[in-house]
Amino acid sequence: MPVPAIIFPADPLNPRRPDPHFAWEARLLRESGGEHHLVDHDALLAGRAREAVRQVPRDSGPLWYRGWMLPSARYAGFAAALTARGGNLLTSAPGYAAAHELPGWYGVFEGATPASAWIPSDGPVPPGPEAIAAAAARIGGSGPAIVKDYVKSRKHEWDEACYVPELADLAAVDRVVRRFVELQGEFLAGGVVLRRYEEFERADGPADGAPGGVGAPDGTGGPEDGGGPDGVEGGAEADGPGAGGRAVEARVWWLDGSPVLVGPHPDAPHLSVEPDLTDVRPLVRMLGCRFVTTDLASRADGSGWRVVEVGDGQVSELPHGIDPSGLLTSLIAA
Repeated sequence: MPVPAIIFPADPLNPRRPDPHFAWEARLLRESGGEHHLVDHDALLAGRAREAVRQVPRDSGPLWYRGWMLPSARYAGFAAALTARGGNLLTSAPGYAAAHELPGWYGVFEGATPASAWIPSDGPVPPGPEAIAAAAARIGGSGPAIVKDYVKSRKHEWDEACYVPELADLAAVDRVVRRFVELQGEFLAGGVVLRRYEEFERADGPADGAPGGVGAPDGTGGPEDGGGPDGVEGGAEADGPGAGGRAVEARVWWLDGSPVLVGPHPDAPHLSVEPDLTDVRPLVRMLGCRFVTTDLASRADGSGWRVVEVGDGQVSELPHGIDPSGLLTSLIAA
């Protein structure tokens, strides 16, 4: 059976080398006996998939991708271009969308993750007041929440474009939603999501009166919430600016329903966390995506672990200092 290779983005300044952000993964892959190919990420984003994959050899067989986030439609074009060259992405286009976008995974994880409602959009146009009111009602109609799109939030503009102190104050919800859509602009992914805010355990204890956690992710943001439109998925809103200490949060990497790497969240690589995976494992298997990540946070009241975010493993950020050799070895053995 052919051994899968891994595709990394090429360095824009030297297209024959991996992008510097992923060069260490490519080096570890080679040291593990694996093979990598390169793709032009800018061409993928521009919709020129056939051009983007020219460096991938024909008849390359099974392939994984480890790189920057792609909109689901661009990923589908990527997969089709590789198929035309005799390659086969082991994460299908529907599988990528299911793990990468909240509406794709929420139905499986509902109850294990903060309540959410979404309003689809065809572009960067804020939803009307009636749609916002209906979405707020679907998640209880009162209490705090956060605003995001199907993939990302803007947690670094916490008060302006992320956090809603009270869903019943529909004028305030509308104001935050409008600002969020304005800042996301053309990079708005799928539509607007309202997600209930939850309090999570803090590494150094919560600060009085400060946000202590939130129910949302990230695409994969560096990450999901810091890497811009081409970021790698990874910025969960398990805390907000001004919160007292980092949320107790872990990132778990799953391959074919089994955890192959458990480590800290990329936003706090120094925190060592050992989450309880008992309730999460069957949900990951039910989702049915081959390579995914889950971000888990411990509730402040001690009642257990919550799924803060699900992501496609191909575009999820690895925390600095972690050894991904076992993860890479598992991918090429899959």
